[in-house]
Amino acid sequence: MAYKIMLDAGHGGSDPGAVYEGRQEKDDTLRLTLAVGRILEDNGIDVVYTRTTDVYQTPFEKARLANESGADYFISFHRNSSPQANQYNGVEVLVYDKSGIKYEMAQNILGALGELGFREIGVKERPGLVVLRRTRMPALLVEAGFINSDQDNQLFDEKFDEIAQSIATAILGTFNEETVEGPVYYRVQTGAFRNRENADRMLYQLTDKGYPAFILQEGDLYKVQVGAYLQIGNAINMEQRLRDDGYSTLIVTK
Repeated sequence: MAYKIMLDAGHGGSDPGAVYEGRQEKDDTLRLTLAVGRILEDNGIDVVYTRTTDVYQTPFEKARLANESGADYFISFHRNSSPQANQYNGVEVLVYDKSGIKYEMAQNILGALGELGFREIGVKERPGLVVLRRTRMPALLVEAGFINSDQDNQLFDEKFDEIAQSIATAILGTFNEETVEGPVYYRVQTGAFRNRENADRMLYQLTDKGYPAFILQEGDLYKVQVGAYLQIGNAINMEQRLRDDGYSTLIVTK
């Protein structure tokens, strides 16, 4: 199947969310949502949004929009907060329950953000949240650090592009793990290694340069691949970019 994802920027309009020294959660979430969405769209994903501007929506409206969109997944972005400034720090991902592909995706996103320096709080069940309870598709809510943590804000600002890239890559990597029938996707492979450390090294190089790379394990080989495209032309364009950057490449299908 061709994937369709609804991305939700938490809060908005008259609801700023958490606020810290003039910084508003609704602004950080919108910026992150749009950045992740652009990367997913560049990789052939059909992305829709609950909001792309500063408007207010109730959680029930967000869930309704998701259900009416026919999306296969719903991902909501937030920033956490604590009673006192700099009391806590770290990222967590919330799900209705710890089952199915939503839990796998949550774990992948959490791990990807942990690699950027965030403390990993964990994946937690929150069945009471409307956007997780009322949505009909797999849904998760990403708490991208504490907005009243100077440490998390520094990471959020200084590594913003890497954060968006890591989240998008984790989502794409989760799709790669699914064992369902679907269309042919074209991927650009940059290496196949028997040693996981060598694959990790290439993965870090690629993601540092902004490529949507991931590792696929097949048998005793760790294959480093970039992108997942429905159109061969997009894969060819990515392959040329990688070759111009000095990588040996091969277009594969899955």
